[in-house]
Formats: sequence, structure tokens, C-alpha cells
Amino acid sequence: MKKRVAYFMDNDIGGFYFGQDHVMQPHRLSMTHNLVLAYGIYRKMEVYRPRLATPEELIQFHSPEYIEFLSRVTPDNRTLFRKELDQYHVGKNADCPLFDGLFEFCQLYSGGSIDGARKLLSGSSDVVINWPGGLHHAKKAQASGFCYTNDIVLGILELLKFFPRVLYIDIDLHHGDGVEEAFYVTDRVMTVSFHKYGDNFFPGTGSIWDHGFGKGEYYAVNVPLKDGMDDESYESLFKPIVQKVMEMFRPSAVVLQCGADSLANDTLGSFNMTIKGHANCLQFVKEFGIPTLVLGGGGYNICNVARCWAYETGVLLDTALDDTIPFNDYWEYFAPDHKLHFEKDNSVKNMNTPRYIDSVKEKVIENLRCLCAAPSVQMQEIPSVLFFSDDEDEQDPDVSTHVDHRQADGEFYDDDEDHGMDAS
Repeated sequence: MKKRVAYFMDNDIGGFYFGQDHVMQPHRLSMTHNLVLAYGIYRKMEVYRPRLATPEELIQFHSPEYIEFLSRVTPDNRTLFRKELDQYHVGKNADCPLFDGLFEFCQLYSGGSIDGARKLLSGSSDVVINWPGGLHHAKKAQASGFCYTNDIVLGILELLKFFPRVLYIDIDLHHGDGVEEAFYVTDRVMTVSFHKYGDNFFPGTGSIWDHGFGKGEYYAVNVPLKDGMDDESYESLFKPIVQKVMEMFRPSAVVLQCGADSLANDTLGSFNMTIKGHANCLQFVKEFGIPTLVLGGGGYNICNVARCWAYETGVLLDTALDDTIPFNDYWEYFAPDHKLHFEKDNSVKNMNTPRYIDSVKEKVIENLRCLCAAPSVQMQEIPSVLFFSDDEDEQDPDVSTHVDHRQADGEFYDDDEDHGMDAS
């Protein structure tokens, strides 16, 4: 049966600007959209322009004080918010700078993920794509790693209003710490993150020994990886782990974060994956036939990000894209060869040895076997208005406000001196 695919994109989102020397460039989203248009695959999807998420929607996860701050602060009035800028990790010297239109930027990418979740809830779409989303580091009351509001958590909260269990999978180079922390103590959301791990690599979390707490024990799955990860090694971990997760957790919906900084030649990355290897993960998840929200994330070689997400849009549509990129508004960016695909860097050494990969896989699957069965949740009829209570004292039981990340030294700990700039 052919999948019904919805696609959220506002081309204006590419006009936001983090700053001259900042590696996060929303411009990559306009480039992605232009490739989608140039290849003509937009004709096979329902295309939606995302609306601005309201403050009331954003405080379903974030603190009201934090959202009020984001809605009021601007580069022109920053002196009035000196204390809050430090408190919320926003500002000139932070990885999350203050720029013109910041709150609107947050509203746009969050609105796409919230409404994308609602499309899945209504049953009108089988797969929803929101490439501007996937900002997985933002916390309840703090910006982090280029992320200000956590659209992923907001989208999952929407899905939980009707679906008993939601699976979150993260293939970004960086650990999906903000999402894991939000659902660390619930068994209704399983978070699975494949990421580079090391003491000095942002965000410093995601040890294999961190697997949830309390009711959520073993529902946080972390797969720590080393430099040089290539397609074959990644697939040898991804497929068996995700297969076991599907068997044990039996999710009702999936949220897949497709951060493209795990590709070779990324500005901040140290992996060595090709676009096809990255997309194989998406294809594998797609084959389970579960309602899926597909999001973007990190990625700092903007040409490769656009190539990757355009190709993966084609994968979701079962449409092969020609390797020769058609003429588009960003034609000169893809010079000199104007090709969609690139090869991995053969000079890069894969530090993930077969022995290391086997030991990680064995430990992760051992943890998954500790799950007795997928949790059963009695659900009520979906309400006509999909909102949680605005009463801040009425904390949603499936969202954690605090997490104690426990780390332990051992064979899965990367002792190398890894250095990485904060990133999505």
C-alpha cells in the first residue's frame, strides 16, 4: 500500500541568521527545499506551510518563564535581560546566539513538528516530514547545542495523547540528550540514540550505562560510537538493535531524527558515512509500516545536508533521484560536479573495530531483554482540541523535569581526547 506523505516547509525559514561565524545555517533548509522542487518530488506529497506554534503549545514542555523570555528578548533590548540571557544560555558568547526573529524561528520549526504529529494522529498521513525540526538538545528551561525549543518532545507529547507508545530514534552525530532527559522516567516513550561518545565531545552524555530510571528503566537506549564510523559498521549495529527494539517495545508511532552531521566531511563531524548509508536507516524504519514523523537535526556541510534530506525525501516516496542534480536556485553551490552523492573518505580510519561493535550490540540487546513486555496503556477517545492543561502545576506524568545521568568507566568508554563544538 502506498504511503501518504505530508511535507512541512516554509522557505522563509532559510532566511534566519545565527551570525557570521556560526556553523548552524538555516540556509541549508532553503537549499533542501529547492532540491525537492527541482526534482519534482513535491508533486507526490501533500505540502504544508507550517504555522507558528503558540506560546501555549510551547509550554506543554518548556517552562512559561523561558518561553516568555524567548518571546520578548531581541538584540535591541538585550541589556534588559542580562540575567535571563545567562540563566537560559542564550547570548553572544553562547552556542545559542541571540538573533533577529529568534522566537519566530522557534515557532516555525516547532509548529511543523506539532502539526506533523497531529497529521499522524488524525490518520490523514502515514509519514510526515519536517526537515527544519529535530532540535534535540533544548531543555525544559534552557537552550543548548544550537537548539532553543525542543520540537521533538513537543511532537511526542502530541502523539502520546492518542498513541500508547512512541519510539524515538536519533541518528544525529550528537546524543539526543534533551529528548532522553524529558522521557527518562516513563515507559511510554523509548529513546534510542546512535551517537559519537567521549568525555570531551558535546554534550558528554549518552553512555551505554544510561538506560532510564524508575518506571523508565531500560527505555533509554544509548549506542556510543567512535570516530570514522562508516556505512557497513553503522548498519551492523542499527538494524539488529532497531529490530530488537521493535520486537520488545512494539511502538504505535515513531519519531526519527535524521541529523546529517553523521555524514562524511561534516564541518563538526568525525563519522564517514555516505548519503546512501544514512538513508538506509530511514528505509529500514520505514519498512515497519508504523506512523512516522521524520525530522532534521544537525548538519554543517550545508550542501551535503541538502543532498541528504532531498534524497531521503525521495526514499520516503519510493522515488529514485538521478545522481545529476537538476538546475535549481542554488546550482553554483553544488559545483563542480553537480552530483547528488559522494564517496566516503578512504583516508579516514574507522575506530569502531568489529570487536567494539559486537560488544556494544551485545550489551544493548542484553539491556533490551530486561524489558518484560511492551507497557499497556488504557487510552481515552482523542479529544477534539489536542492540548494538555495549561496549569503548570499539573505536570504530565510522562515528562521528566530532572534526570540523574549516571556514567561509568568501562569498555564502552571512549578514552581518546575527543573535542567537539556544541552542536545539534
